[in-house]
Amino acid sequence: MDLSELKRRLDRTTVLLPVGRVESVVGLSVRVLLPGAKVGDAVTIDRRTGPLMGEIVGIEGAHAVVMPMGDVRGIGADDAVRGSGDPMQVMVSERLKGRVLDGLGRLIDGGPELEDGVGCWMDGPAPGALGRRPVDRVLGTGVRVIDGLLTLGEGQRVGLFAGSGIGKSMLLGAIARGTTADVVVVALVGERGREVGEFLSKTLGEEGRRKSVVVVATSDEPAMVRLRAAQVATTIAEFFRDRGQRVLLLVDSVTRFARAQREVGLAAGEPPARRGYPPSVFAVLPRLLERSGQGETGSISAIYTVLVEGNDMDEPIADEVRGILDGHIVLDRTLASRGHYPAVDVLQSLSRVMDAVASPEHLDAARRMRTLLASYESKRDLIVLGAYARGSDPKVDEAIRRMATIEAFLRQRADEVVGFGRVVRDLWCAVGL
Repeated sequence: MDLSELKRRLDRTTVLLPVGRVESVVGLSVRVLLPGAKVGDAVTIDRRTGPLMGEIVGIEGAHAVVMPMGDVRGIGADDAVRGSGDPMQVMVSERLKGRVLDGLGRLIDGGPELEDGVGCWMDGPAPGALGRRPVDRVLGTGVRVIDGLLTLGEGQRVGLFAGSGIGKSMLLGAIARGTTADVVVVALVGERGREVGEFLSKTLGEEGRRKSVVVVATSDEPAMVRLRAAQVATTIAEFFRDRGQRVLLLVDSVTRFARAQREVGLAAGEPPARRGYPPSVFAVLPRLLERSGQGETGSISAIYTVLVEGNDMDEPIADEVRGILDGHIVLDRTLASRGHYPAVDVLQSLSRVMDAVASPEHLDAARRMRTLLASYESKRDLIVLGAYARGSDPKVDEAIRRMATIEAFLRQRADEVVGFGRVVRDLWCAVGL
């Protein structure tokens, strides 16, 4: 350790940690009197039923507003509150591959504890804009429709927009199994408890788990734990990126992350703004999403799922996330109802870095398929009803002739992994080049 790092640690060290007391409990938040309290500091409440961790999220006059990391039951007036003087940390290590953690970064899979862990801040800063390398290499996902028509690059951040029950978790599992990344970090934020085991054993599978780190915060966890789950997963991804590895970060979902921040913000006294979301939600979203991307050596390629209610792509969270990320993949319920997997609406989806990573021949084939799909969709109702007159539009005629081949390209079994080279060859064949 160099002297500058040692001095930095000594400057943050306090000989005596402050001790305060609980004044009141209002809803999900706890008001405490704590000398020297700072927003972001971790605290421990010595309640009668056992210690409870929390975090200071606001200051009201002489009181600090604490959001607990557990159930507020058992907290009483005058319970002691001990400050730490520092934000919360998570222990990270190369040995995390194949492990499952809770929303605070604690191992929950019954395996051995980490012996070589390094403490890192959960809510760290994003890399500097000028320190990011350009996105110029393809990131294979093993999914034909994505690799062929929505090609992703190493260090790209993309949103997966879908309603409930359309197959986004299944698609994330397929990407985790088929990706060419070195490490996969998965954050299940606000997920149903029943589906966590299914995701680990079936969706992710043994093959996917070997190179994955999974962070889980179920829907019944406190808002602060659900909020921290996405930040813990990002911190772990940063650890592997800084060691020169290619990391794929999957966060399901950023909508539940925003809802958790809404609970925290409202409990801290913020006024509701856009559709009930307080201003802090739109401050923490870019802070989280900008942490992924290219680093000086490694990269974090990220896919964030967004829950879209009633196909409303302009609701506040969807609109905000779409404006920050480098592309969006839209899943369509109509396609899913026809048994079309993956239910990707190609015409509504976009990869903003595809032109920078795909070859000219690949781009030509992708544009041709998009043109054929657009021509067919423009006359789909007439074609289905049998009212379309062949010969009236040459582009539509060609789209009809090739639609069976195009449909075969766009569909894929959930357990099928397709190499990137084969994807490009299949794309050429599908469009007749």
